[in-house]
Amino acid sequence: MENKFLQSLYQIDMSILEKSSMVEKEITPFFNQVEKIANCNQYKVIKAFQDCNIAETHFYPSSGYGYGDLGREKLDQLFAKVFKGEDAIVRQSLTSGTVAINLAIAANLRPNDEILFITGKPYDTIAQAIGLTGNQPGALSEYGITNRTLELNSDGNINFKKLKEAISKKTAMVFIQRSRGYEWRSPVMCEDIKNAANIIKKINEKIIIFVDNCYGEFVETIEPLECGADLIAGSLIKNPGGGIAPSGGYIVGKKTLIEQCASRLYSPGLHKEVGSSTGDKRLLFQGLYLAPKTVSEALKGAIYAAAMLKEFGYDTSPSPDEIRGDIIQLIRFNNEEELISFCQSIQKSSPVDSHVTPYPWDMPGYDEKVIMAAGTFVQGASIEFSADAPLKEPYIAYLQGGLVYSQIKLGILRSLQTMKNSEII
Repeated sequence: MENKFLQSLYQIDMSILEKSSMVEKEITPFFNQVEKIANCNQYKVIKAFQDCNIAETHFYPSSGYGYGDLGREKLDQLFAKVFKGEDAIVRQSLTSGTVAINLAIAANLRPNDEILFITGKPYDTIAQAIGLTGNQPGALSEYGITNRTLELNSDGNINFKKLKEAISKKTAMVFIQRSRGYEWRSPVMCEDIKNAANIIKKINEKIIIFVDNCYGEFVETIEPLECGADLIAGSLIKNPGGGIAPSGGYIVGKKTLIEQCASRLYSPGLHKEVGSSTGDKRLLFQGLYLAPKTVSEALKGAIYAAAMLKEFGYDTSPSPDEIRGDIIQLIRFNNEEELISFCQSIQKSSPVDSHVTPYPWDMPGYDEKVIMAAGTFVQGASIEFSADAPLKEPYIAYLQGGLVYSQIKLGILRSLQTMKNSEII
């Protein structure tokens, strides 16, 4: 029945649909594992809501200074409980993961401190924020904060053998990027974070272990703070917003570090006592509640995409049977035309802006032209189904998100049909 619907509505060849049915049977065990992880995370989130006594009154907006905003306080408490931190700061004014990460770094480092990146060069926007590239005004390098990078092993994992010698007397923070960014490598698993933390803390307990948690929330049953990290940050329009949070970011970790973040965000002495939330906070609470299930839909879609594209001769990472640490699926194409065609087909399968055709453009914060396919309800929401890629060799598309598995499946099928029509496959 489903194949007939797809054939009728979208004119997809039966040969592609039959291969899709075969693939889905093969990957069913991997779907089952994803569901088990999602269930565990859902129970954890429900328990946190119950322990925090979340009530309808916490969804109401506040104004002015925001004194006595119980909803704001409860949201911080809830994120701290879910991610196993002592404290948290969750704000809609933290408009992206980069903003939250930059705040966490800037608030907790001082002149002459050094930040050590142990997962290779950070992605473009963070590289500019710290002054590694771009010569941007206000970069951390202007304040005397230095940085060094420990490259990953040839297999794409943390270089544990060289980690100890990479830490200097000036190292005040070790930065771990959990997801792969625009790199053909595996994500950093929580077990890797635990191993790194054990090495670092034996050298100097005062070093802050900070994890960029973007794209990794609820993919495993544990989070980085349970593995020795001191501080994590991420975006609410990625995993923990569940696809309905309209904007925002979060930072969770040790209380003293969160206090520094609050002082930097507002003013020393005000801490977290101010900050009105003029909009409806319900979407932030409900988004977190829905997040484990939403992430599982994205993961199932990623597994399907990996399996289907592999069937048609494309390299994919991770492979369908590989254990995942983030929601990102990499697909390597043969040339620029295939890459652009794929992204444009993903856009056509979106519920929003399906009539729009994306083209490569000079996106702020990136060195190369980037094509972004994202027909999303929330602008730039990476937990919604999207595909983007820098236009450079090797031609890799970074597929992520998806609120419902059906849309991801449709996007892959339509991209294959387009390439077949163009005699690419």
